[in-house]
Amino acid sequence: MKKKNVVNLIKYYSEENDAGFRSEAYEIAKDFDRLGDHQLAEYIMALMSNTNTFIPQMSESESALFEKIEPIGDSLWLPDSITQDLLGIVHAVAHNAGINKFLFQGKPGTGKTEAVKQLARILDRDIYMVDFASVVDSKLGQTQKNMAALFKEVNGFVHPEKVMAFFDEIDSVALDRTNKNDLREMGRATSAMLKGMDYMNERVVMVATTNLYEYFDKALIRRFDSVIDFNRYTQEDLMSIAEEFLDKFLSKFKLAKKDIRIFRKIMELMKPLPFPGDLKNMIRTAVAFSNPDDEMDYLRRLYYSVTNEKPEDLKKLQSQKFTVREIEILSKIPKSTAARELKGQNNE
Repeated sequence: MKKKNVVNLIKYYSEENDAGFRSEAYEIAKDFDRLGDHQLAEYIMALMSNTNTFIPQMSESESALFEKIEPIGDSLWLPDSITQDLLGIVHAVAHNAGINKFLFQGKPGTGKTEAVKQLARILDRDIYMVDFASVVDSKLGQTQKNMAALFKEVNGFVHPEKVMAFFDEIDSVALDRTNKNDLREMGRATSAMLKGMDYMNERVVMVATTNLYEYFDKALIRRFDSVIDFNRYTQEDLMSIAEEFLDKFLSKFKLAKKDIRIFRKIMELMKPLPFPGDLKNMIRTAVAFSNPDDEMDYLRRLYYSVTNEKPEDLKKLQSQKFTVREIEILSKIPKSTAARELKGQNNE
């Protein structure tokens, strides 16, 4: 510990600058750790975890590196395996088990961001999302400095037990440092992140998301207490979720007519079914753009969205296992006419 550390501690204490005081204390802990006095470093970290605060919690307006977002999202339907993992996070955090860093990995549209919002709501925490546009800088060495400053702010929250630090799409600074196509600047930024995570206040919950897990820096993966795989949807899960979206949007747009058999047959034309994000957009658009005077128009729009064709080819509709009644609904051709035309085509 240097003289300037002591002076800064006294200065920050006299100014009731809790964020500055905490940052200086963590710097001192890191110095002791580098010198090999790990026990003293851990003792200082423990003291800071239990110290009283001086000032109200940092608000989003006080940081250029974080943006506060509301922990309220859309309805979220997840497979039981993912739900159980999220409940495990809630259980671990509630018991202060020192398990506080989580990585949500999965393809786009699998519900990672919405799960973060739901998790924050259950844990009664405010979400502070990292603004990577402010962190990543083209100047040599600046991204690394920004990353160090970011973790200082994480450790400077006055009520860490009420904070969730959200690293959305962490890929921009977390790809494999050994990748030849990776810039050295980003490798240094990743190294700064590793150090920051090592000394992060355990009462802050950190959640990161990624679409590129296979390219992730292995050392960074080890820093997370748990990695949750959001790709675990079966086709049955996705069909059930599609039906939930249908119910939701039919109710929202006050369309009472629902034909679940036709809906299922249309959705089954997609193999495999897309993830929830795409399902939601597809079904919402079909319902929202439908003719309010035609309660089945949303099915025709959905068919077009799925096949990129209008439901006009009767023979094709028949080959897709639609009944004559269902063909009438989709094509708007009277049932008797459709049956006659199909019979004639079959006899040719």
